[in-house]
Amino acid sequence: MTSSKQHPIGSGYDAHSTAEDVVGGSDLTGKTAIITGGHSHLGLETARVLTGAGARVVIPARDPRRAQDALSVVPGATIEQMDLMDPQSIDAFSQRFIASGEKLDILVNSAGIMATPLARDAQGNESQFSTNHLGHFRLTCRLWPALRRADGARVVSLSSRGHQISDIDFGDINFDRRAYDKWVSYGQSKTANILFALALDGFGEAHGIRAFSVHPGSVLGPLARHLTEEEIDTFGARGADGRPNIDPDRDMKTPQQGAATSVWCATSGRLDGLGGVYCENSDVAPMLTEGAVGKPGVAAWAVDPSSADRLWTVSRQLTGVDLAY
Repeated sequence: MTSSKQHPIGSGYDAHSTAEDVVGGSDLTGKTAIITGGHSHLGLETARVLTGAGARVVIPARDPRRAQDALSVVPGATIEQMDLMDPQSIDAFSQRFIASGEKLDILVNSAGIMATPLARDAQGNESQFSTNHLGHFRLTCRLWPALRRADGARVVSLSSRGHQISDIDFGDINFDRRAYDKWVSYGQSKTANILFALALDGFGEAHGIRAFSVHPGSVLGPLARHLTEEEIDTFGARGADGRPNIDPDRDMKTPQQGAATSVWCATSGRLDGLGGVYCENSDVAPMLTEGAVGKPGVAAWAVDPSSADRLWTVSRQLTGVDLAY
């Protein structure tokens, strides 16, 4: 069984739309957003546009000094220390925010890593699954009281079309027995982002908290830092001059276009009353045609409610946390 909500709603936007386009004349004055990865690339553009619309933006970063240098284009952003692979760091950041008594209107889980060599966190979890999913699972659970205070919060998790590479291998999530494959690992973690949004929305709907997952598009940037030059060229991501190829109709986007779907999910009134869906090109994505890997749409395994429930249970076991009421 898959999500019956997973079909485009005719948003009026497309692959060429930018974050500035989709935020339109929205007035976010009085709203607070937390954006992981908000000091870099897509997260930075998301932070810039939400701030420009009036939101107060908080950016947790592993290296606050480096983040400060990048955030000169986001006046007024608050930078806090946090490492997504360090549970104590996540807890400390969350506790500080909860203790402030502030509501959290928007949480954008934008930080991530891709196609990295095999590494593990201190608990033994494979690093892509740990950073891309478990860290954000823990953060969202810890921030739950602040999300509930908002009376209409949204949680946006960046996934990728890369989720089409792999379902979650619940028998060996951390590659303890199977051979490690950096792309299978990445695909698994991106599937987890989608299933997490589906499950979270089920818990949040009664409290006015809606969750979404997004594919931003293919945007050449820091996420590709672990790829070789040959791998980057294989994807056709660069032209002969070495600059990124930009062709939104083929999913090759600028950072401004890549941030659009996250901003749309975080702010659009067209999504009122809807949640738990995977979005791309600033609209709800269709279901992926079977066998059409690399094409628009979401794989059936990533919107399976039973898998979403199973992932939640496993994530709770691996982290030792659950939604904090």
